[in-house]
Amino acid sequence: MDEDKIDKIIEEHRTDKSELIPILQDVQAEYNWLPQDTLRYIAKRLQVPLTDVFGIATFYKSFSLKPRGKHLVRVCLGTACHVRGGPRILETAERILGIKTGETTEDYKFTLESVNCLGCCALGPVMVVDNEYYGKLPPTKVEKVLHKYGYTSLSSGKGGET
Repeated sequence: MDEDKIDKIIEEHRTDKSELIPILQDVQAEYNWLPQDTLRYIAKRLQVPLTDVFGIATFYKSFSLKPRGKHLVRVCLGTACHVRGGPRILETAERILGIKTGETTEDYKFTLESVNCLGCCALGPVMVVDNEYYGKLPPTKVEKVLHKYGYTSLSSGKGGET
């Protein structure tokens, strides 16, 4: 943990404990996850109970207490996407990246998640990489989408570069 970086983030929010969620969002944007030692440091600096900080970090799905990849890949499994092939999109992404849902590639380039709904049912099945939506996606196009984010091939191992 780089205390100077964390201090800068906290100070940008005026060291105001009511800014805890935006502070955690900024820390997660910096590190792609919320390390436990960082959460302890934030609690101490803001003078809030550690249980409050962990409570927020574990309540919101957007926060992660495990290291995430540089690129977050989410596949919708809501009803509309499910009936249009969402599970096949997810299976294809798992096979291509060499990981299961909820895991991160060894090189920390990709994290794969499933979600219950992305709110764009007419576009199903949908995969989102970072905040870019790919609708009406056939399984045959999943690898092409991942290439845009630096994926090269399964043979290079766990989504890494060759």
